[in-house]
Amino acid sequence: MSLKKATFIIILVLLIDQISKIYIKTNFVLGEHVEVFSWFKILFIENEGAAWGTKISDIIPGVSDEAGKLFLTVFRLIAICGIGYWLVDSVKKNSTPTLILAVSLIFAGALGNIIDSVFYGLIFDDSYGHVATLFSDESYGTLFHGKVVDMLHFPMIDTVLPDWFPIWGGKNFRFFEPVFNVADAAISIGVGVLLIFNKKAFPNEGK
Repeated sequence: MSLKKATFIIILVLLIDQISKIYIKTNFVLGEHVEVFSWFKILFIENEGAAWGTKISDIIPGVSDEAGKLFLTVFRLIAICGIGYWLVDSVKKNSTPTLILAVSLIFAGALGNIIDSVFYGLIFDDSYGHVATLFSDESYGTLFHGKVVDMLHFPMIDTVLPDWFPIWGGKNFRFFEPVFNVADAAISIGVGVLLIFNKKAFPNEGK
C-alpha cells in the first residue's frame, strides 16, 4: 500500500471523526442522548483523561487535574510522532497492506483524539446546561487542555442479574458499557487487525 492510500484512509477517518464530534458538541447538551435502537444510543459525554476516563491524578496522588491533563496531551503528541514514523517506515520498507492499514487506522484515531485535547478547550465554550458554541469568545479551557468528545454507546445487554447468580446476583448488568468515538473505534480496529491478522501483518517475523 502506498503512502498516498494510507494518507487517504487517515484523512477519511479524521473527517468522519471530527464532523461527528463537532455536530454532537454543537447540537447536544452534555449528558443528552438519543436512542437509535434499543442496543445503540447517541450519548454525549466528555472524557477528560485517558482510556475509560482515567485521570493521571487518579494514578499519581498529588498531581493536579490541570497538570495531569497537560502531561497526557504531551504524551499523546509524542506517541503520535512515533506512530507516524512507524507508518512512513512501513511504507518505505514495502510492508504488507495489512500492516500499513492497521497503522494508518491507529494513527488516524490517535490524531483525532489529540485534536480534541489540544484545540477543543480553546475553540468551544462548555456544554453544561446548554449547547456549545464553536469559536466562542468564552472558551472552556486553554490550548492543550481540551476534553475528548465521546458519543457512541452500545448497551446491547441491559438487565438485572438473577438473585442466584454468584456475587453479582440482583445487580444491574450492562454490556457494552463504555462510550466512545470514531477515533477510538479506528484505534481498536487497527489493534484488532494486528492481533487477528498478525501473520499477514508480519510475514517475515513468522519465518
